[in-house]
Amino acid sequence: MRTPLAIVPLLYSAISFASTPSEMAQSTANYAVNTYSQAMVDSLRELVRYNTVAVDGISGLDNPAHIGFKAELAKQAQALGLDFTDHGYLVVIGLGDAKERFGIITHGDIQPVDPSKWAKSPFYLDETSEPGRLIGRGTEDDKGPISTALYAMKAIKDKGIVLNRRIELYVYMAEESDWGPLQAYVKENSLPELNITIDAEYPVVTAEKGYGTISLTFANTPIKDGQMALSEFSGGFFGSQIPEDAVAVIQDASTDFEALLKSKATQHIGMQYQFSRDGDKLRVRAKGKSAHSSKPQEGVNAISYLAALLGDRLWPNNSAGALVNFVNSQLGTGLYGKQFGEIAYSDNFMGPMTVSPTVIKTSDQGLQLNINIRRPVGKTAEQLEQQINQAVDNWQSQNNAIIADRNIYIGEPFVQTSAPHIDTLLRVFSHFTGIKDAKPIAIGGGTNSRLFPNAVSFGPSMPGVEYTGHSEHEFISMEQFLLNLKMYTAVMVEIAANPQ
Repeated sequence: MRTPLAIVPLLYSAISFASTPSEMAQSTANYAVNTYSQAMVDSLRELVRYNTVAVDGISGLDNPAHIGFKAELAKQAQALGLDFTDHGYLVVIGLGDAKERFGIITHGDIQPVDPSKWAKSPFYLDETSEPGRLIGRGTEDDKGPISTALYAMKAIKDKGIVLNRRIELYVYMAEESDWGPLQAYVKENSLPELNITIDAEYPVVTAEKGYGTISLTFANTPIKDGQMALSEFSGGFFGSQIPEDAVAVIQDASTDFEALLKSKATQHIGMQYQFSRDGDKLRVRAKGKSAHSSKPQEGVNAISYLAALLGDRLWPNNSAGALVNFVNSQLGTGLYGKQFGEIAYSDNFMGPMTVSPTVIKTSDQGLQLNINIRRPVGKTAEQLEQQINQAVDNWQSQNNAIIADRNIYIGEPFVQTSAPHIDTLLRVFSHFTGIKDAKPIAIGGGTNSRLFPNAVSFGPSMPGVEYTGHSEHEFISMEQFLLNLKMYTAVMVEIAANPQ
């Protein structure tokens, strides 16, 4: 998904905004909003009901929630007079029969969710807790955009607009967990000549950072009896979310040390801490703010800040102590890996690499720390991997700690250089938002744009507005929902009925 990093041009000349969308595009967009605003909300309400998160050990093809979600999509498509084809992990909803095609790429699966953090069930479209907002898992990422695209297509159908390009809405069911089935599909099937992904932000996304993970497992070594040490350290929920929660348990904690921690905790802006005792064990619960890991600046990382709270001393090197020592030494509370050896770097357009601890897991070998990275162009994967390994090796030797296992995955950045419909997208965005100087942007997340020809991302969220997908407070505002309907309808008319 998305992160605005630099709103400057990359490979494109200055865009002229002298022209506006065609009268047909504008009138159809207005018709869509005037006619289908409530129906679009009703559609989203039904889609949110399905908990389409990936489940370990169950194929997406056998997951009852996925099956039910696709059946609901088929029902809605049929009611709107659109054709529907089920390819297993992917469904295609179409309008028109022209030989050339225009693709709109979305996904129907979601990230995990902690229901205890929501005012109402995350699988219920909450329209009342915060008036003006539609709250629920998937409302922004990516079920809201699906409903929007369906009713943009319906408005075009109602108007009897002759399409020179068939419109195809692609809904993939494993975007958040496994791109393999989609990669297989694009190799074996013909694809639309022009595409947009509606899984990011406006104005137009032409570059995406590469997703990566550094997994380090800290071995559990014995500690002395009566020694103050960390007996537990946990945090995070899943790998692409900035963690909101973390917990530490300190054995043989003195009351003086507890007082020191409480005093220091008041200096951590945006964090909440709770302290409780069970004999000589002190438990510290930390609460920050969740966010998409491609946008760490929009969250407050509970793992990082709890480690920093405990960072006035080096802890004995059991798994929890070594992990906290590593976080404080190599990551700190920064976002860009500047303490982590020589790995930090930046690109003028795509911005800096971000480096964020996201989740801690227990394994037979110890505690596994997973660090999410989002990297721009500027270094090869091999160069970055060598620098990561060197930094980890140096820390391990200097601290007499045992890292029992390490795994490093470094994905490739994506840059789109030639999509011919960028000017059209910017023209539509400029007209409906009034923002006249819009330029292509780069994001920290990764979308399925990189798998489709001539694909760029277009919405659904506005630049400079906090993104809520992957957070425990996901919503789309009604105002944005309707603006998206206008822009998607206009874009479909401009590209499919008035092809350049």
